Amino acid sequence: MNKDELLDNLLLNPIKRFISNSTTSGIVLFSSAIVAIVLANSPLSDWYFSLWRVKFSIGFDDFMVSKDLTHWINDGLMAIFFFVVGLELKREIIAGELNNFRKSALPIGAAVGGMVVPAVIYLLFNPSGLPQNGWGIPMATDIAFALGVLYLLGDKVPISAKIFLTALAIVDDIGAVLVIAFFYTSNIDFESLLVGAIFLVVLISANYFGVRNVFFYGVIGIGGLWLAFLMSGVHATIAAVIAAFTIPANVTIDEKDFFKKAGELLGRYQKIAPNNKPTVTDDQLQVLNEIRALSKSAQTPLQRLEHALHPLVAFIVMPIFALCNAGVILSDNIVAQAVSPVALGVFFGLIVGKVVGITGAVWLLRKFKVAELPFGLNNMHVLGIAFLGAIGFTMSLFVAELAFTDAETINQAKIGILLSSVVASAVGYFVIKKANKNEANRV
Repeated sequence: MNKDELLDNLLLNPIKRFISNSTTSGIVLFSSAIVAIVLANSPLSDWYFSLWRVKFSIGFDDFMVSKDLTHWINDGLMAIFFFVVGLELKREIIAGELNNFRKSALPIGAAVGGMVVPAVIYLLFNPSGLPQNGWGIPMATDIAFALGVLYLLGDKVPISAKIFLTALAIVDDIGAVLVIAFFYTSNIDFESLLVGAIFLVVLISANYFGVRNVFFYGVIGIGGLWLAFLMSGVHATIAAVIAAFTIPANVTIDEKDFFKKAGELLGRYQKIAPNNKPTVTDDQLQVLNEIRALSKSAQTPLQRLEHALHPLVAFIVMPIFALCNAGVILSDNIVAQAVSPVALGVFFGLIVGKVVGITGAVWLLRKFKVAELPFGLNNMHVLGIAFLGAIGFTMSLFVAELAFTDAETINQAKIGILLSSVVASAVGYFVIKKANKNEANRV
């Protein structure tokens, strides 16, 4: 195995698998949303809404946490999603698009612009009262949907566009996490928060002293940190992001030693006489186990976890979330709901705010020579990516559930989210398709 093949196996192939999951998960996510809307407006409507109100309790005596199914999904199941976001973020900071200023300036600036302008536009429609609390809804980008639309265009889309959109969406997720932490957190129980801090110290210490067992981090992170945050009033998904940053991101064997030891093991395996049966011999099995352990040592726990959890998040966590939260009642007053200040604020916040914020930030960064467009990208690509950034869906629905308690207002927000996501997907698709043609004609 040469160096290029090793790079493919350890880095490029996992990235390709992730991108593939993001593409197909967008279809699954969209299907789940459609099913939710159909159920919410069918004869099964009462059953659909009552299902999410079923209560579950965990704990004992005075240490009991009791929530309905919606909260367990939004606070618990979505914590897995945010945990993966945290893993992605740490990887990008260490060795990805965010590991130096020159590479990260453009996606960071674009993401910030794409968060601030949508919030301002929403507040123009909802300057006061309870609806004002929804300003965080149009700040989000749904990475699964956005990448899914991008990959429908095939190989003609430059890889730089995919990388730029991914980095932008990850930074956008950071912003969403911070908004949730600081602005959508209920009253804080500082005793529970202190307990969570103790568990966090345990996780950081374990990383420092070289503990690499992911099961250990799972037990302490979920049974300790996440549960403490859940009981503290700080949104529990924040604990998932913090826990992700404690996962080790280093290998225990470098590339040179890996080549050497892998060669020795393969040599040993080659010398073992086969038994000419479907099963391997005990000696062969021992060498294979050593090769597996060696390969594991050449990978970081962070990357192993990230790629192991992506299918779970893509095909279970996010579809269940969409099925639970995307159910919009299309009543007789659907038009009135669609033109309500909340729905309009969300719709124009995403469609106009995201596009103006992202393209405006890119223009400013280029004008002042802070950053340049990546190779293969033109202005129309940036415009198309900005529209794909306006697909809020998952994160926007999540923030809407945190921002409002009134069912009617939540429904209005959902209508704005769904309408803007559909429009943004279609416009983004055709703009990038046009950008690809322009680039091909220029070449």
